[in-house]
This record gives sequence, C-alpha cells and structure tokens, in this order.
Amino acid sequence: MAKLQPVSGPPATKTSPYDVAEHLRITEEMAAYLDAWLEEVPDDIHGIARTLGDIARAKGMSQVAKDAGLSRESLYRSHSSDGNPSFATILKVAKALGISFHAKPVESDI
Repeated sequence: MAKLQPVSGPPATKTSPYDVAEHLRITEEMAAYLDAWLEEVPDDIHGIARTLGDIARAKGMSQVAKDAGLSRESLYRSHSSDGNPSFATILKVAKALGISFHAKPVESDI
C-alpha cells in the first residue's frame, strides 16, 4: 500500500495588523477619514470615537492630549473601542486635531 505524502503548498503568507494611523499624514487625509465615518455610519458612536483616536495617534497622542486639555491616558481610554467620550471631549479633541464639524441638511427621500 502506498503511503501518502504531505502536499507542499505555497509558503504561508505573513500578515501584520493594519494601522490606519500610520497612513494619515496630513490634516486633509485625517478630515477625509473622519468625514467618511460620519457619512457612512453616522450612528456608530464608538466607531467615530475610534476614528478620532486613530487621528490623534497619527498626530501624536501626547501633543493632542495636551492641546485638548486632557491626560494622555484619558484620551486613549475615551477613544478606544470601548470608550464613550462626552460631546465636550469630542469637540476638544477635534479642535486639538485641527478638525471642525459642519452641519448640513439631511437629504430627504421624499
């Protein structure tokens, strides 16, 4: 009886986690990233908070925390996947990031 030999396939692909903060280089990219979240999933409060956290990491958490008048730990905690920052904190962080919010009418399906 013939013994089966293991089939050698392609080498295993190495992957690494994707960190969006490593790819946000200029304020326009950061604003576009946040705008995409606000446009695509406006009800995902935790996602939007994480997005601000990604942008803060791209800019440098220590400096953003200082500019926002928050501790670095508080900034990390409030903008993590489990964070729940107050609207006041969101506005402080956005200002520290050089990003502002704008209101526009919601398009109606009528």
